[in-house]
Amino acid sequence: LPEDALRGTWKMEIHAEVELKNYGKFLEEYASQLKRIEDALDDSVGDVWDFSLDPIALKLLPYEQSSLLELIKTENKVLNKVITVYAALCCEIKKLKYEAETKFYNGLLFYGEGGTDSSMVEGDCQIQMGRFISFLQELSCFVTRCYEVVVNVVHQLAVLYTMNITITTSLLFYLLFIYFFKQAMYEHLGELLTVLITLDEIIDNHATLRDHWTMYKRLLKSVHHNPSKFGIQEDKLKPFEKLLLKLECQLLDGMIFQACIEQQFDSMNGGVSVSKNSAFAEEFAHTLRTTFANVEAKLGEPSEIDQRDRYVGICGLFVLHFQIFRTVDKKFYKSLLDVCKKVPAITLTANIIWFADNFLIQKIPAAAKLLDKKSIHTVKMQRENFLQQKAQSLTKDMQSYYVFVSSWMTKMESILSKEQRVDKFAEDLSNRCNVFIQGFLYAYSLSTIIKTTMNLYMSMQKPMTKTSVKALCRLVELLKAIEHMFYRRSMVVADSVTHIAQHLQYQALHSISVAKKRVISDKKYSEQRLDVLSALVLAENTLNGPSTKQRRLIVSLALSVGTQMKTFKDEELLPLQLVLKKLDLISELTERVRAQCDCCFLYWHRAVFPIYLDDVYENAVDSARLHYMFSALRDCVPAMMHARHLESYEVLLECYDKEIMEVLNEHLLDKLCKEIEKDLRLSVHTHLKLDDRNPFRVGMKDLAHFFFLNPIRFFNRFIDIKAYVTHYLDKTFYNLTTVALHDWATYSEMRNLATQRYGLSMTEAHLPSQTLEQGLDVLEIMRNIHVFVSRYLYNLNNQIFIERTSNNKHLNTINIRHVANSIRTHGTGIMNTTVNFTYQFLRKKFYIFSQFMYDEHIKSRLIKDIRFFREVKDQNDHKYPFERADKFNRGIRKLGITPDGQSYLDQFRQLISQIGNAMGYVRMIRSGGLHCCSSAIRFVPDLEDIVNFEELVKEEGLSEETQKAARQLDSVLSDLTRNFAEGTEYFKMLVDVFAPEFRSPKNMHLRNFYIIVPPLTLNFVEHSISCKEKLNKKNKSGAAFTDDGFAMGVAYILKLLDQYQEFDSLHWFQSVREKYVKEIRAVAKQQNVQSINQDEKLLQTMNLTHKRLEVCLQEFELLYFSLSSARIFFRADKTAAEESQEKKEKEETQFSQG
Repeated sequence: LPEDALRGTWKMEIHAEVELKNYGKFLEEYASQLKRIEDALDDSVGDVWDFSLDPIALKLLPYEQSSLLELIKTENKVLNKVITVYAALCCEIKKLKYEAETKFYNGLLFYGEGGTDSSMVEGDCQIQMGRFISFLQELSCFVTRCYEVVVNVVHQLAVLYTMNITITTSLLFYLLFIYFFKQAMYEHLGELLTVLITLDEIIDNHATLRDHWTMYKRLLKSVHHNPSKFGIQEDKLKPFEKLLLKLECQLLDGMIFQACIEQQFDSMNGGVSVSKNSAFAEEFAHTLRTTFANVEAKLGEPSEIDQRDRYVGICGLFVLHFQIFRTVDKKFYKSLLDVCKKVPAITLTANIIWFADNFLIQKIPAAAKLLDKKSIHTVKMQRENFLQQKAQSLTKDMQSYYVFVSSWMTKMESILSKEQRVDKFAEDLSNRCNVFIQGFLYAYSLSTIIKTTMNLYMSMQKPMTKTSVKALCRLVELLKAIEHMFYRRSMVVADSVTHIAQHLQYQALHSISVAKKRVISDKKYSEQRLDVLSALVLAENTLNGPSTKQRRLIVSLALSVGTQMKTFKDEELLPLQLVLKKLDLISELTERVRAQCDCCFLYWHRAVFPIYLDDVYENAVDSARLHYMFSALRDCVPAMMHARHLESYEVLLECYDKEIMEVLNEHLLDKLCKEIEKDLRLSVHTHLKLDDRNPFRVGMKDLAHFFFLNPIRFFNRFIDIKAYVTHYLDKTFYNLTTVALHDWATYSEMRNLATQRYGLSMTEAHLPSQTLEQGLDVLEIMRNIHVFVSRYLYNLNNQIFIERTSNNKHLNTINIRHVANSIRTHGTGIMNTTVNFTYQFLRKKFYIFSQFMYDEHIKSRLIKDIRFFREVKDQNDHKYPFERADKFNRGIRKLGITPDGQSYLDQFRQLISQIGNAMGYVRMIRSGGLHCCSSAIRFVPDLEDIVNFEELVKEEGLSEETQKAARQLDSVLSDLTRNFAEGTEYFKMLVDVFAPEFRSPKNMHLRNFYIIVPPLTLNFVEHSISCKEKLNKKNKSGAAFTDDGFAMGVAYILKLLDQYQEFDSLHWFQSVREKYVKEIRAVAKQQNVQSINQDEKLLQTMNLTHKRLEVCLQEFELLYFSLSSARIFFRADKTAAEESQEKKEKEETQFSQG
């Protein structure tokens, strides 16, 4: 094939491929749209939930309806009592911990938030603290309750070693049970001490709270000096001051935890002995070492779940042990400190970070003195080393976790999408359980890395690199992706969790059943064996029910007894413990996942959000991750609802919402809008070659990815990036089009390009129709008609006006369509108003016209010319001599010229052109009116037979409003048909109104007008040739190609004076034609002679003369044609007498018919 054919085939293939791709994309969108419609109309809940919608929440955590006394029922009364006591204490601690985490932590953390320092008015600090006092009082009550529980737990643990009486069998087993339960009790006690440590750390790190408290105390001193001024009774002030003093001592001095461990644990009435109990001290220390060994082994491992929190509890217990017994195990103390090398810091809650070394050194200074300074310094240096290493490894960690989480999500989607087979049901449940737990472990690891790193940077006040920020934000996205994955498949997860829990309970029951059979089959009877059997029975009974927190706690306590005396073999005990751990995780799966994926801490690190948005903008391909980040930013909303220092937490939410939206607008949306607008502009103006747009050299960002995003949910709104940018472009294009109407086509092209390139659904500007093609508004022209007729030139044949000159890139034009659109906008009433304005304009111009004609210099010359023509017309074949007109034209210049070189005749010509332009404008108004009427009337099916709607409505007996509407419709239709059929003879009106005055005897000087027309035409032709020649010059000032206003003006004035016959008697245009034809022939003859003589210069001169004569003749003929056309509008075939006679006959005919 030839090269052109190959190129054509190649182009066709590309176009076909593009169209096929677009068609495939359309089908995909259409299919997904149909699926959404089907899901919306379907009664059943979809398998896949959209996290951004979240209309309802599905909570899987079962709530226990039975009390502990109802759950703990065995034949062994002693066992019942013991387990009930410890179960109640554990439940109490869990409740206190939950209350602290949800209410008190958040209330303290968010104190002072919700406004900048610049927006704070004097006195706001005191007002906020005044509102917060009640919260502090509630916190004081809570702390007091914690103290009581701690004392009770310590007493329950110490009671074993206070007995020095003869121990009965029952009491022996009671104490034995306590020994079994101590592991669980110590863990719960550690959790409660962690709560108190956390409260201390929050308040210690809260400078704003302490500052406001100081200001509030100062205010109270002022009130104390003058109570009456503030309207406060003095007797109420002192108790309040005492309350404040108590709150300050208990809460704000950082002594919450210290005050707890410094309590009087020894009973004053000779009850439980604690501090002097060496056996209890030794057992306490042994339990701590055992628990720590278990915790320390898992710290930092992939399977770590809650070991960090337990480590904080162990440290608290260690300090409690020291405070009670005043002894320190230096080796264990050093072991606790060594953990800091592996875990330099632990996040207690939100942005509160805790350093174990600082805590232990501060709380046990005696032991700290025994350590060398180098060891302490090494621990502190470890933090900085940790940060440096983390900064270097963050990107690598992020990439690794990206692979892990993506693989897990794929596995999760795969395993949940498969139908469960009956023959492999147990195996399938086990796989699902492992996948769920793996997701939770990933969430825990990610959460730990993010919180520790970010909080450590903030605590140590170290700057974070952009690379680290981006990596951490990616980890936040992965964390939320895990939560979204669980949420998306909520229905399947909920179904699976129930089955998995039942399966795990079955496995646990099977293990317990085997052990129970072993105990029963043992022939050696003892009370202890009977108690073990009772404990196993209790565990069995409790497992036969929903897997609530209380039931799992009772099972744990029961098995603490049930696993004694080698009831279980080693190979049976480990699987049972593993099953129970899994049961704990699976039963609280959604709650634990939500807790680990909670990114409330980001509120205190929101300074990274602008950097994150800049990164998203630069990497638009991954723009979908915005959903995850906004989900993370939304996590702090429930916590904010516990803020008590403002009138309402809504104020805090509004401030946060406003701040985030401002950052989003500045760093993403506004940049995106500007970039899209810039791209559209440069693409539309590629012909100007403004800059290099080769993507291989300058690079290109595909911003279209942002427009395929689903709306992002944030607070009570959806952020639709596509709608935002579309609105911006619509608004910008509309405003700029109204400012520069000549650019309408450019912006229209940009709209189309935005739709094609970015898929934006642009709105049509819907500007008033007359502005769509750069036309001036009729209303504007009417108000400034004197300016319009001087600045615009009329074209008779095309019926358009063209701007004479302009500083803009284009000249404005006005045609019938513009006028029709204006009339459609403003109504047909504007037509008569326009003619009235034109009449007033013509009155002023005719006054100047009359003055010129009355001037003695002009009048005397015209009278001479009339007399001359009468004398020589027989000799010249009744033709007005060209030389006489030329002499008049030159003679006028002797009377004087204006600074810009114009003679009086030039100015008179301009006057007539302006009058003609005004008449041309009137003609265009009439044509525009007919055009508008025809556009409107096309909807009427039959103009000959128009239905009367009012009569039809009355016949149907419809309401008065309907009848009124029908009446108005009839009126509109009547006006339209009348205007369309007849139109209005505006020219006739303007002739009739001026003609009597022009033809009256007092204006006899105007009767000389016909004789000045020849010099005027000569002047006009010279001017027209000059204007047309300027079109080919670089400086186009004064250039024009049409000015038919002159012909219209001459024809109109001749009609007003009824001088068509007088002007025709001059045979002026015949005279001109004869003159130029004669000269052209003479020049042609000379050219032939010179061509023989071969005189080059003279021949060139002859050619130029010949060309000039032809141009002059052509211009005169064009003027003749225009004048002949213009005369038709004014019925030049009839004289005033003939028209009067015709009118009279018509009236008589109508009278006789009447």
